[in-house]
This record gives sequence, C-alpha cells and structure tokens, in this order.
Amino acid sequence: MNWELITFVGYFVILMGVALIFYFNGANKDQEDFFLGGREMGPWVTALSAQASDMSAWLLMGLPGSILAFGFGQMWIGIGLALGTAANWIFCAKRLRTFSLAAGDAITLPQYLSNRFATSSKTLQVICAVIFLVCYTIYVASAYVAGTSVFEMLFPGVSAKVTMTIFALVIVFYTFFGGFKAVCWTDFFQGLLMMAALMAVPIVIVATKQNLDTSLLNNVYEYKDASGEMVTCVFGTGLFDASWKDIISGLGWGLGYFGMPHVLVRFMSIEKPSMIKKSSIVAIIWVLISLGSAVLIAYFGRMLIADELLPIGAQKTVFMVMARKYFPAAISGLLLAAIIAASISTADSQLLVASSSFTSDLYKPLIRKDATEKETLMVGRIVVVVIAVIAFLIASSKGSGAQAIMNLVENAWGAFGSAFGPTILLSLFWRNFNYKGAIAGVISGFVVDIGWLLLLHSTGVYEIVPGFIASAVIAVIVAKATGEPDEDVKTIFDSAIEGIRLDK
Repeated sequence: MNWELITFVGYFVILMGVALIFYFNGANKDQEDFFLGGREMGPWVTALSAQASDMSAWLLMGLPGSILAFGFGQMWIGIGLALGTAANWIFCAKRLRTFSLAAGDAITLPQYLSNRFATSSKTLQVICAVIFLVCYTIYVASAYVAGTSVFEMLFPGVSAKVTMTIFALVIVFYTFFGGFKAVCWTDFFQGLLMMAALMAVPIVIVATKQNLDTSLLNNVYEYKDASGEMVTCVFGTGLFDASWKDIISGLGWGLGYFGMPHVLVRFMSIEKPSMIKKSSIVAIIWVLISLGSAVLIAYFGRMLIADELLPIGAQKTVFMVMARKYFPAAISGLLLAAIIAASISTADSQLLVASSSFTSDLYKPLIRKDATEKETLMVGRIVVVVIAVIAFLIASSKGSGAQAIMNLVENAWGAFGSAFGPTILLSLFWRNFNYKGAIAGVISGFVVDIGWLLLLHSTGVYEIVPGFIASAVIAVIVAKATGEPDEDVKTIFDSAIEGIRLDK
C-alpha cells in the first residue's frame, strides 16, 4: 500500500511541476498562448491530447463497468464514439484548422463562427458563451465525481468531500498556472498512460494464464441501486443483445464530436494543416486500442471478479480492482493514476475552453472593450477558479456513483453535440450557409436537446439524436429562407478551400 501511494502521489507532484515550469518560463504571455498554445502543437501532441481530453474516466470506469454488468450490447456507445472520432478527424480537422485562420485567426469556437460569417454582431458569440459556461460546469463536475472514486479507494478513511476538494484543487492549480501548452503536453503523456494502463490488465491476465471459465459469463447477479430498486445483471454475449433504442442512442454519441469545443479547439491549435493526416492516424489507432482493451477488461472481469463486484453494484471499480489484484503495488498506483489522468485531462481542457469563451466572447467585446492582454489573461484565470468552484458544488450534491458520472457526461455531451455539431459541419462544407442559419441551428439544437431530456427522456432515445437532427434541419431551412450570404462571407469560404487545396 505504501508503494502504491508513493507512485500515486508522485504522479501529482510531477503534474504540478509541469504547470509551474510552463508558468515561470513565460509560455502564457497572451490570450492565444494561454488558450490555444500559440498554434504550435505538433501532430502527436494534438492527437493524444484531443483523445485524452475527450475520453475521460468514462473509458476506465463507465464503459468496462457497464459491459461487465450487462454484456456486449453496451458496446454501442463505444462503437458510436469510435466512428465519431474517425469521422471528425477525417472530415473536420483540416478544414477547421484552415477555416479558423481564414476567419480572422479565431482562437475560440464562438469567435470562429462569428468571423466565418463576417459579422460585427455579437449575438452568436454571447449565445455560444452562455451554453459553454453551463455545459462545461456540468462536465467538470463529472470529472470531480470520477476522480473522487479513486481517492476513496486509496484513502478509505477520508470523507468524499475532502477527497473531492483535494482533487479539485489539483485541477485548478494545474490549469491556472499551466495554460493550454501545459495541458496539451501533459495530456499527451496522460493519453499514453491511459492506453498503456488499459492494455496492461488484459495482457497480464492472458500472460499469467488465469482461470478463465466461460461458464461464469451467464451468471445472474442482483443488487439494490441507490434508489433501492432491484437491478439484475445478465451478461449477454452479442452486440445485438441491446434494444434498437440502445443501438440508436449508442451510435448517436458519435454525433457529439462535431460540436465538442474542447476537441475542436485541438484542431485549431495544430501548427500546420498538413500535420492533420498524421494526427488523425494516431488518434484513431489510440481510440481503437483503448476501447478494445476496455472491452477485454470487462470480459475477463466477468469471469474472474464478478462475484465480488456485481452483488453490491460496484461494477465501475472493475479496472481498479483488477489493477490491484494482478500488479505489484508500485505499478497499481500508476494504473490508478491513469484514471485520475483521464479525469484531469478532460477537466483542465474544459475549464480552459469555458474560460477562453468568457474572456474572448463576453468580457472583452461587451464588458471591457479596452481591456489589456494582461487584464484579459488574469480574468481568464479567475474564471477558471469560479467555474471550478461551481462544478464542485454540483458534484458534491451528486455523490460518487457510476450513474452520477454517466448522467453528468451524457447531459453535457448531448447539449454540445446538438447545439454546435450541425452548425460547425455546415460552416465547413456549405458555401451559402449564413449567420441567421447558424444562430437558428445553435439555439434549436440546444432547446430540443434540453426539452427531450426533460420531457421525453423516458422514451429511451438519447436526446442528442433528435437534437442534432432538429438543429441541422432548422439551420438549413432558415439559411435558405433568409437568402445567400454576402460576398465577403463567400470569399472567406473560398479562401479557406483554396488553402486546403494548396496544402495537399
């Protein structure tokens, strides 16, 4: 146990050291540096930081736990995410990098959307910034809940609120001082750590020839959940054990990528558009290996440790329990740190994007138009702290259950994908898309997503599916009904397309 704690704590010490190095070396001298890394990120760093900030602790806790309890039918979310990742890198990454430069060298997604349509109106920026602040606060809360689960396992005598406070302080300190470059570079190593940790568990189980009895796969387990209702866990063996609603909803998760700001901003930060191809290969391979390893962990876990986890509803801890069971303490501490790495890599990116949106899209254009770079940078850091505190209060009220993690992630992911996904795609591929269509797409997607969540959640269909469809349809209708955009808007589109053509 001592070696496990030493390794675990050592990881955090290194993380804090990286943040301070970037801070004292003057890596965050202005907004573009603090929020976008000066557009100097290489292909490997871009790829792995994007995937690490995307997957979060869901990959090491939520997915294996769900498959362990209910079978391979739960893989449809993973399949949707894998397909969405590939499509986003292949179709959007290079275009967004080029379009964001052509559109006034935008450093935030709302800024890009406004510049793309050559408008002085701040309406869309304000709408986007408000959605960012709401959704990212909820998203960061989910990272707190996931990270607290690991701390509770390592420090069983310490209350959940204390462990959550420690975890929150680590994230705030790291993001406040490190900025985008520190976040990206540590996310690069954290992405490697996450993938290595996921691969290590099934490899060791196979190498040590554990007693894998397939007859145990179909055992039935029952337990009472937090609400007191009885839950039955029956391990199905096929993808189509899931209902059509689960399949549609699972695949719908992939739509979220097209509107996920903390992933899209990675595309905007890469040094050259020509580097996108290498980044996309790295990112897609990472996703396939990581998701495949998570599935194997659940599969082996069902045969080896289901008896001690499922009767008490502790399926989310399958990775942690197996790491402790099959590895020496020093290595298991590092594997447990991988879960913290996943939570931090998501939370820090989201705090930065939310903060950059507030300072660039609300504070400077509307509140303090003559704000200096130094003032704006300090306001951005203060906003990081404010969002982190609000997220802490939300997370504290949710407990540390697996369902709390999944619900928070699901709500934020659906809102982002529905609001921004269709509008981003149309802005990159449709020359005649206009500003009014973009506003209509963002608002309608967000409203339909929230409305479905509140009123029609019982249908079993994930709200991102109707939200995304409604946003796309309304954006196209409004754009066609309000006429073609001005010539300068078409010029921006043509300039970006020409840049893509010349870069081939």
